[in-house]
Amino acid sequence: MASTKEYLDFVLEQLSELDEISSRAMMGEYILYYRGKVFGGIYDDRLLVKPVPMAVKLMPDAELELPYDGAKEMLLVDDVDNQEFLCDLVRNMWEELPEKKRKIPKKP
Repeated sequence: MASTKEYLDFVLEQLSELDEISSRAMMGEYILYYRGKVFGGIYDDRLLVKPVPMAVKLMPDAELELPYDGAKEMLLVDDVDNQEFLCDLVRNMWEELPEKKRKIPKKP
């Protein structure tokens, strides 16, 4: 099941306090970025974030769920209505997120 644009818009509105939030559509779902790093995504109208230590600390009871078959487990954010918590979560996760992978040019 693909995620709806309406749910993406809702999550982006909740994160509107943060600068440099962006999203990218990918196969019916949405990847979410903060300051150039992937922090999570919207999968089947669920907000899932990477299970970095800070996210686990801020959401100790969060369930681990698969965004799609064959993917790594991610943390389900069930308090999406709490704008302050959501912004704090993403802001505090940023330092622990991996850097964007650099594309290696193909040799001719």
